[in-house]
Amino acid sequence: MSYYTSFRYAASGIWELVRNHANVRLMGIATLGVMAAGLYLNLAAADWCLLVLVTALVWVAEGFNTALECLCNKVCTEQDPLIKKSKDTAAGAVLLAVIASVVVGILVFYRYALG
Repeated sequence: MSYYTSFRYAASGIWELVRNHANVRLMGIATLGVMAAGLYLNLAAADWCLLVLVTALVWVAEGFNTALECLCNKVCTEQDPLIKKSKDTAAGAVLLAVIASVVVGILVFYRYALG
């Protein structure tokens, strides 16, 4: 498989994530807001690195969560306790990533907000 084809598949997966999941669209708005605030406040390079890393962490966690949910829904259409545990654990990982992202965001922007 060529690099171009691999890239197209990956881009298609990102588009699928954004197009079909309201939470991801909300994450996109939040990401744009954080980046706009960072540009406005002229963040230092280290602060940008932190924000980019935690933002990517949230997006990656959500991508894995969505992929796992799709797979679980295909494999098992009825209620299953193990499938529920898997989905809940993946959703919990997203929540942990979001909490970490918010904490880092507060720590980064707090200094700039004070002057």
